[in-house]
This record gives sequence, structure tokens and C-alpha cells, in this order.
Amino acid sequence: MPGADLDSAVRTVVRQCMGVEAGEEVLVICNPVTEEIGALMRIEAQGDGADATLAVISERETHAAEPPRPVAAAMAAADVVLAPTIQSLSHTAARKVASDAGVRIATLPGVTEEMLARLMNGDLDEMRRRGWAIVNALNGGSQVRITCRHGSDLTFSIAGREGIVDAGELSARGAFGNLPCGEGFIAPLEGTAEGTLVVDGSIAAVGLVESPVRLTVEGGHLTGATGDEGARLMELLTPHGLGGTNVAELGIGTNEEAILTGNILEDEKIFGTAHVAFGASAGIGGTVQVPVHLDVVVKEPTVEIDGEAILGGGELLI
Repeated sequence: MPGADLDSAVRTVVRQCMGVEAGEEVLVICNPVTEEIGALMRIEAQGDGADATLAVISERETHAAEPPRPVAAAMAAADVVLAPTIQSLSHTAARKVASDAGVRIATLPGVTEEMLARLMNGDLDEMRRRGWAIVNALNGGSQVRITCRHGSDLTFSIAGREGIVDAGELSARGAFGNLPCGEGFIAPLEGTAEGTLVVDGSIAAVGLVESPVRLTVEGGHLTGATGDEGARLMELLTPHGLGGTNVAELGIGTNEEAILTGNILEDEKIFGTAHVAFGASAGIGGTVQVPVHLDVVVKEPTVEIDGEAILGGGELLI
């Protein structure tokens, strides 16, 4: 068992990341299988003098599927929300409404005790430095190109979009992020993505890929994918129409403690990797709201912004 490391990680989440204070109202949302870790977070918040509530909800069908309406209302009424659920609430309308109301929110989809203990005891200051370097580069650019040794060549516009740092800095009013933390990300401009992305890491809701999966992107949408894992990804996205295949996110991992496991929450944080998501983007600065958001991870890509590489061969160049 993680033991003291887990206690330290939960303390870091509640106190250092969320900045929970005495008298605040904290809502912890979990599923039955994550109830133990949810209870630890509630107890830690309560111990800091907050009025903390644990809401146990059934698992959702997909990432970005909405929580029950009473829970959505409770999210908007809280000061702080922690969501260690199996399916992500990050890209739900409920999360966005709560954020717009000033609620501080951290989602932890698929988190395990071992993962939290390992990843949340890393160097947060260095993750923040890397995250801000990535986001500053994204905010100063307009065109992104992703290539890799397997044949990726994907381009899209980020003109007018603002990047987001995911480094555990969630104590300001309306702050939102993913924990365990470790990335800088942005929502591409809808309809601009073109080319090929070859996935050699993992696919959300599918797991590790046995051999590279070739994704074809046209007009800002995923239009084809090779292999069994690619077929499964398409099966999960296409029921949601054009919104489901929308190129929704580019993220670059900054956490050196993260390793490839098949759990996308950790995989997308691996230092030197890049991930692209399909589906909902409204919660991170885009315009598409559908009940699905699935990431795919490329292990050692080159990412260029307006022709200048910021990531190459697994190394951050800024």
C-alpha cells in the first residue's frame, strides 16, 4: 500500500493544489470503485476545517458524459470540487458551469492510490515552469505541426486560442485542472486539422496499443483509423456525430514521474510526450460540446509552432 506517500499526496492535492481553507464547502465526487480515495480527500478537507461532502455516483458511459443533475447543481454551489471518478468530468457542461461560477475544480479520472502517491510527490515547481513555457509558446503562435518517426504529420491552427497550464495551481477562483498534474494544453481551431497522426502509446478507453495506430484527419475531424484499437476508437467517437470526431486538444506532458500504463490520466502527463484528443473542446476554449473526449498519446514526437520546434524526440526544447 502507498501508505505515507498516499497521505502526503492527498494532503498536497487538498492543501497545496486546491488551497482549501476553513469554512469552505468542498464536494468530492467519486464512483463506488473510487470511494476509498474519495473518502480520504473528504477527510483531509474536513480536517482543514472545511465542510466537506462525498457524493458517490454511478459510472458514466463515456468520458465527458454529464453527472446526475443534483450533483451538477451541487458542483456549481460549492467552493471546491474534487472528482476522483473513473470517467472524466473535465469536459462536461456541469464542470464548465461550475468553473464559470468561480468554483475551483480538480478532476482525477481513473486515478489510483499508487498513481496519486507517485505522481503527486514529484517536483511541482519544475512542472509549473515547463507548463508555462509550453503555454507561452502556444499562446504566441498560430500554426502547429506534429511529426514522429512512425510517420505522423498533422497540422492545425491555434490562432486566437489560449493554452492552459496543468501543474496543480488550482487555488484561484474558477481554477480548473487535472490531477495528477503535468501538462500544457490548448484547443485547436475547429476545422483546421489536416494530416496523419500515428499513435504508439495509448488510447483513452482502449488502453496500450500493440502496434502503431495510424489516424487520418481531414477538415478538423478524425476520418479513419487502422487496426483493432483504431476501430475501437472510431466506435466510441462516431455515435456522437461530427462533434465526436472533432480534433479537440493538443497537450504536452511535463511530469517525469509518469510512466506508460494504459491509463490515460497518467500516460498523457509523461514528460516529452504529446497527446491529441477528439470530441468535446468547449471546456478548454473550443466550441464543441458532446459527451465524449478521448485522448491518444504519441511517445516521442516533434512539435513545432510556426516552424520552430518546442518538443523533439522526447525532449522539451524550451
